[in-house]
Amino acid sequence: MNESSAILLSKERQIEMLHTNLWHVSGVVLSAFLIFRLFCDIAVGQERLELNTVLMKSTFKLQGEGSMGTGFVIGRPSNKEPNKAYYVLVTAAHVLEKMQGDQAYIILRTKKDDGTYEKIPFPIKIRGDSKPLWVRHNEVDVAAMYVSLPKNIDMPLLAANFLVDDKGIQEFEIHPGDELMCLGYPLSVEGPEGFPILRSGKIASYPLLPTKHIKSFLLSLQIFEGNSGGPVYFVESGRTYKGSVHVSTIQFIAGLISEQYFATENIESLREKKEVKHPLSLAVVIHSVFIKETIDKLPKFD
Repeated sequence: MNESSAILLSKERQIEMLHTNLWHVSGVVLSAFLIFRLFCDIAVGQERLELNTVLMKSTFKLQGEGSMGTGFVIGRPSNKEPNKAYYVLVTAAHVLEKMQGDQAYIILRTKKDDGTYEKIPFPIKIRGDSKPLWVRHNEVDVAAMYVSLPKNIDMPLLAANFLVDDKGIQEFEIHPGDELMCLGYPLSVEGPEGFPILRSGKIASYPLLPTKHIKSFLLSLQIFEGNSGGPVYFVESGRTYKGSVHVSTIQFIAGLISEQYFATENIESLREKKEVKHPLSLAVVIHSVFIKETIDKLPKFD
């Protein structure tokens, strides 16, 4: 449903839909109001998008009682109208699982006429009847859920085809030593106007494929609580692969931050036993194929 047709619904009708039209689809509780509000255009000219800036605008702080982290919004295309998509919030599953209660906040941003931004703590419902409104991947730390977002936020909707798969990793010859970027809110710290903090690090583990078996890889990067759920992505121009230099820009989402990687030391003395975890400045990144699989678990509406 597009913005012009949205005007046809009165505020009273929207409230009625919000409070009365609940149902269960594939184990997920959704409201007609939610479906109505999350449908919008995918950004045009996806091949010309500058992924650094687009992901900056699409990544947000998530806050709830007992947990905080990072999430990013991606579009799930409509089957009937391929140029339109549903808003899907992606994050690490443990970020939502640790939140208590039915409501959390996504800290959105709107751009004002003078070019500055205003932060908007926007409530999102994460549980209904004590049941999660998100879906979780069965094997890895990834969650996805439909979200309803206001129309005045400054965010181009990124298509799901930016999630790289095994074929893309092979084609572009992604390997240890390649540098990836990630966005997040370490220890809840944010950049100006509420934008996420960009960090970068090199792929620090091998092999990367097959992703269904490997599931995650290590990034040489120090992260902190609050980084969980942030997107990890690749942007490079003039890359050499298949024996030649390619002048085009390669850009894709490689995965999301799950956790820090620790070395565990077990210390035993005559009086005590204890376990000490030593941070190694490594981040565990879940491959993006699992993000796509998680999104595909969401119920379809057309």
